[in-house]
Amino acid sequence: MKFTAAQIAGILEGVVDGNEEVEVSKLAKIEEGSEGSLTFLANPKYTPYIYTTKASITIVDKDFVLEHPITTTLIRVENAYKSFSKLLEYYNQVKMNKTGIEKPVFVSESATYGENIYLGAFAYVGDNVTIGDNVKVYPNAYIGDNVKIGNNVTVFAGAKIYSETVIGDNSVIHSGVVVGADGFGFSPNEKGEYIKVPQTGNVIIEANVDIGAGTTIDRATLGSTVIKKGVKLDNQIQIAHNVEIGENTVIAAQTGIAGSTKIGKNCMIGGQVGIVGHITIGDNVKIQAQSGIGRNVKDNETLQGSPALSYGDFNKSYVHFKNLPKIMDRFNTFEKKLNNE
Repeated sequence: MKFTAAQIAGILEGVVDGNEEVEVSKLAKIEEGSEGSLTFLANPKYTPYIYTTKASITIVDKDFVLEHPITTTLIRVENAYKSFSKLLEYYNQVKMNKTGIEKPVFVSESATYGENIYLGAFAYVGDNVTIGDNVKVYPNAYIGDNVKIGNNVTVFAGAKIYSETVIGDNSVIHSGVVVGADGFGFSPNEKGEYIKVPQTGNVIIEANVDIGAGTTIDRATLGSTVIKKGVKLDNQIQIAHNVEIGENTVIAAQTGIAGSTKIGKNCMIGGQVGIVGHITIGDNVKIQAQSGIGRNVKDNETLQGSPALSYGDFNKSYVHFKNLPKIMDRFNTFEKKLNNE
């Protein structure tokens, strides 16, 4: 798919400085630009590359001043970085604008779906499923019985949505995600054998949620595991049964959250964080990567370490910890002097 400089300028409300008819069909970094590619300049340290880039079109701030001749056509905009991001979003929309039902697929006779949907080959849609408008379900995805999917939802290839799950508008489920698998519920009997506790609840994902590849969200034992609106989950996160994650919280990769824990809104949780079950984490909490959370956390706390301390206490303690060998040498020297007196 090709776009001219004039077309791109129209999308970005920019002004062309150069050849309006030059065409591009790919994106590139400014230092790696080649003929037929589009790039941008936002960071001043990359300015020298604009005089050597072979990209056909470069997006720049409207007040950018050239000091040497260039071969690339410029599109001048209010903010080059924001404009390029907007263009990436537009490019993705065009690239992913698939519609229709490929063959083979299985769609239950009791399932219903809205307008302008896409079902990729080998997708499975179970009994009593409800799918809204503008939904895209990519190949090899599984949609279990009684699932409800809102409008403008994307379910990428290979995702598995178990029965009874609810997915809100504008959410994105990436490849390999499993939503609604059984929670880790077992109870020992008198022989010491572990007997499975039936997991009869579901998962509710509200609007505008992004779930990264390979993430798993378990169904509740009773009631619902709830991911509230605006939550962004990275790849390979484990969320256990009956967890609740508040609005606009973001969680980085490889974090694990044990059962029945409640996390507030607007939290930021780093990668490889471990959170025990049955605790409450307040709003606006920040947890540094690789921390272990084993207690309730109040609003606005910032934590680090395992077990986690307040961020300030952790940094003070770490200064002493990294100097521990020197401190012990001084202590041993002092002890020897005392013993010799």
